[in-house]
Amino acid sequence: MRICEIFYSLQGEGMLMGLPTVFVRTVGCNLDCSWCDTPYARDGGKEMLVEDIAKKVEAFGVDTVCITGGEPLIQDETYQLIDALLDKGFYIQLETNGSISLERLPCYQELLISMDVKTPSSGMNGNTVMKNLEMLSPFDQLKFVVAGKEDMDFVEDILSSHEIKCPVIVTAVGGVKLLEVSEWVLSKRLQVRVMPQLQKIIWGEQRGV
Repeated sequence: MRICEIFYSLQGEGMLMGLPTVFVRTVGCNLDCSWCDTPYARDGGKEMLVEDIAKKVEAFGVDTVCITGGEPLIQDETYQLIDALLDKGFYIQLETNGSISLERLPCYQELLISMDVKTPSSGMNGNTVMKNLEMLSPFDQLKFVVAGKEDMDFVEDILSSHEIKCPVIVTAVGGVKLLEVSEWVLSKRLQVRVMPQLQKIIWGEQRGV
């Protein structure tokens, strides 16, 4: 499969924030978000066998791995990689943009699905497979990135019209300026978590962290 980079850092987003993690970033994405912060993962990279990826992950000596992109699920080998890492005892966080059905993913507590719902500011908000919301378990997480009132109204509509069983996370575009988002969540009394992107607080826009 085509891999952009494999690196060791702290998980910067979501319920596992701050946890030492090995990141496997795949190449390619089927969406083109206006505020994408990893455009370098759209192409390039190198071909690697699933077995070699798993060995490289093992070499870091930690138990948690995040498969991210781009969009990992556009490559069929991603499912094989998930199975291989689960067999080796890893806890996996899979980051997906929500535009591909989750039906093929195995149902294990050791696999945390971190799914985005793209907001209007992304330019991609019509691409979410809404049936995916029903497949998320309490062990998964749902993420929204917002850039203003239109996005916030969109999030409210999604939350009021769907039964969400997993934790919901909201952050601002850029991941660090959270005052407006925080005030909105408090004023609406939404049962969501306002969270930053920790890696940007620590390292800024640096790649591979």
